[in-house]
Amino acid sequence: MQSFIVEHYLQKEIDAYCGGPDTFSGKVEACADGVLTLKKDGKYTHIAINKIVAIWEEK
Repeated sequence: MQSFIVEHYLQKEIDAYCGGPDTFSGKVEACADGVLTLKKDGKYTHIAINKIVAIWEEK
């Protein structure tokens, strides 16, 4: 999953669904060591890649 995110979504705006009510959005800043880093409104969110159910590019 990590290499897929880097190859297809690096520096793009995405939504990441982690189950239940947990959906995170932002620009993919980094993806390394099993952690996805999103940036939105000047703040960073770090998500464990193994918790991601689905991701898609924002339109």
